[in-house]
Amino acid sequence: MRSRLIPFLLLVAVPSLAAPPEPQKPASDDLAAAVERMARVSFSNSPSLSPDGRNVAFISNRSGVPQVWITTTDGFGEPRQVSSFDDPVTGVDWSPDGEWIALSVAPGGGLNEQIYLIHSDGSGLKRITDGGKENNRLAGWSGKLLRFSSSKKDPASLDAYVYDAATGETRFVAANPGVGELTDVSRDGKRAVVSRVRSRGDNNLYLIDLATGKEQLLTPHEGPGTFEGGKITPDGATVYLTSNKDKDNIYFAKVLISPDGKAQPMMQLTFRDDAEVDDFAIRPPGIGAAVAFNTAGRSDLAIIALDSLQLYPVKVPGEIVGGLDFSEDNKRLAFTVGGAKQPTDVWVLNLSSGSLRQVTFSPHEGVDLAKLVAPELVRFPAHDGLQLSGWLYRPAGGFPGGGAGPVVISFHGGPEGQERPSFRSDYQALLARGIGVFAPNVRGSAGFGKKFVNLDNGPLRVEGVKDIKDCVDFLVSHKIADPKRIGIMGGSYGGYMTLAGLTEFPDLFAAGADLFGIVNFETFFAHTEPWMAAISTKEYGDPATQKDLLRQLSPLYKLDRVKAPLLVLHGANDTNVPLVEAQQVAEELKKRGVPVESVIFPDEGHGFRKMPNRVRSTVEIVRWFEKYLKPAGR
Repeated sequence: MRSRLIPFLLLVAVPSLAAPPEPQKPASDDLAAAVERMARVSFSNSPSLSPDGRNVAFISNRSGVPQVWITTTDGFGEPRQVSSFDDPVTGVDWSPDGEWIALSVAPGGGLNEQIYLIHSDGSGLKRITDGGKENNRLAGWSGKLLRFSSSKKDPASLDAYVYDAATGETRFVAANPGVGELTDVSRDGKRAVVSRVRSRGDNNLYLIDLATGKEQLLTPHEGPGTFEGGKITPDGATVYLTSNKDKDNIYFAKVLISPDGKAQPMMQLTFRDDAEVDDFAIRPPGIGAAVAFNTAGRSDLAIIALDSLQLYPVKVPGEIVGGLDFSEDNKRLAFTVGGAKQPTDVWVLNLSSGSLRQVTFSPHEGVDLAKLVAPELVRFPAHDGLQLSGWLYRPAGGFPGGGAGPVVISFHGGPEGQERPSFRSDYQALLARGIGVFAPNVRGSAGFGKKFVNLDNGPLRVEGVKDIKDCVDFLVSHKIADPKRIGIMGGSYGGYMTLAGLTEFPDLFAAGADLFGIVNFETFFAHTEPWMAAISTKEYGDPATQKDLLRQLSPLYKLDRVKAPLLVLHGANDTNVPLVEAQQVAEELKKRGVPVESVIFPDEGHGFRKMPNRVRSTVEIVRWFEKYLKPAGR
């Protein structure tokens, strides 16, 4: 492994005639320095191979802000930076002819992403979207056509467009009320597949005749359904996708297209009751596929022969696999590998020899990865008997005295997200300070089947909130957490769960940290992006017809119950969960005399991407919980 270590010198006071002894640094400085080293551990993700497979473009924050880098796939040479924006790059895709690299950039960290083209040597940079406040989403290349979604016509829609790299023209393809994506275009340019989200957790794929605009539903279903991918083979005769139609778990599937253009019934291609498919890529020219399975958060990778459906497992050196990408010459497969003790990096599989090579080595100066903590997967019952699970991180060596100790419960976003054993600088920094972390997957989490992910919709959200207490009960009954030293935190929907926990169960928590969370569903719907509001009514409630429900679920109206000190962190440019949410909770708690601190990042949106902000947010979180969960001298 290539790495650089920065030596740290321990300065000791010694007799000297030239100067008095060096004063001892305050303990708070030591904390900040240690946490900062952890927060500066970088990542490399989103691999996109050059057509000949000799190079791979990827996104890394090793320069301080996520940018596009390129490195070779043979393991020789150092990565070189291709883009140099002040704002973070959020997506990258190398064109099949090798001429252009497409990338998306988030101005100020906001959702109004803009799409650019650049040559692999860093020249020829040009923006293909209009700029301004419209939201754009990079989808990827199909031949010379670059697919993307945009709200330029309607703020309540992410419509489908293609940019023709040969002519420089942008063409509207299809309207997508809410959220939509053009997932692929056939190589002959005659057909396309579009995904449309009807509501969160429920979407459809449509086959579009690009000459006539006629659409055909590929995924008819009843009840909620998830259909992703939508990749067309070069001959246009097959669409590959993931699906949970008529099943609880997501599987790999295909839809055949007859010569007259009619879609045939969907066919299931993988059969696992213990896992869901969460990523796939089609091997050119459509002879095979790479499929990543998700088993309670850990990944399995396999190559599948599409004629025989034979699976060939690929052993990977990590817990989580993603970003699958085949080279156009059919010789290599790139993907990311990461884990709790392993920052995400890019690996490349040689499909002929079977050799696997790590091609990026994300810097982690001053942090010994071998000494980081790996979590334990635990399962426990909820108040109604539903089985829940979570990732339990105990400080290395356990708590002092071998008994229960301070623990922070961390809730993921979504709500249809999933807590997985990935590298988290905030978790590892807390653990290094002797504070445990419990990261549960309560009802409504993805990765555990269709029924489970929909158990918190609308009025059922109160049951998901009750799961918060079940997490505490598990930790206390198993003598893991000291009941007087339990913290709660989370980002986005996890921020909502933090505020819900502090208001519904005020005696259970000693401190909380709310990262860009929802406190008032009425103001969320009023100020979030219109397309986000359009797809969120089934998940949370309809502001036009269910105001009472939204008020009942909103922690804002119960803040008089809060007893625990609260840290609030938010990006000023967040238009997903707007800044007004943070302002409301901070102002109300200040009025009530509850200790509250706010940290607002002027150059961030929904989440913190720039390294200085990542460092500060992590330092503030660790400092907060150390102050309120660890008595003086412990």
